[in-house]
Amino acid sequence: MCPVGPQARPAHLEAGGDLWNSGLTGSGAVPATVCRVAGDVENWKLLLSLALSLPEAWEDHPWGETVVKVGKKVFAFLGLEHPEEHGLKHRVTLKLPESGEQALGFVGATPAGYGLGRAGWVMIPLAAAPIGLFEDWIEESYRAVAPATLRKKLDAPRG
Repeated sequence: MCPVGPQARPAHLEAGGDLWNSGLTGSGAVPATVCRVAGDVENWKLLLSLALSLPEAWEDHPWGETVVKVGKKVFAFLGLEHPEEHGLKHRVTLKLPESGEQALGFVGATPAGYGLGRAGWVMIPLAAAPIGLFEDWIEESYRAVAPATLRKKLDAPRG
């Protein structure tokens, strides 16, 4: 996981410099340039794999795009594997009831369209944030839509 926040700044880098403001819109958290950043096909596949590893998650392709569901509910809109072929960029749309405001602080992040933004859904460009945040956000989105019995499986000791 990539550390986030002012306490995560390496001492040898000056706070407030261009590096600290290059990846975010003023929050002062670690910018994407400091940590391993998502944005390419390999990281897209990593996030898809992570989402599919959650209890009873499955992949679907409505509208020709990749989504991951638990039961009949979507918890991750992953878009196209190769969006550049259509003049687009990788983006992920997740339901983030706890960290939505944090996600909206990243450059290019917006409330999701079609009224989903009012329900806590956020569209984030894959290149905007560290991969570790996307990993956390995918689990948060899963927890937001999964039934309680499946959420409990995430909290069960693994052995």
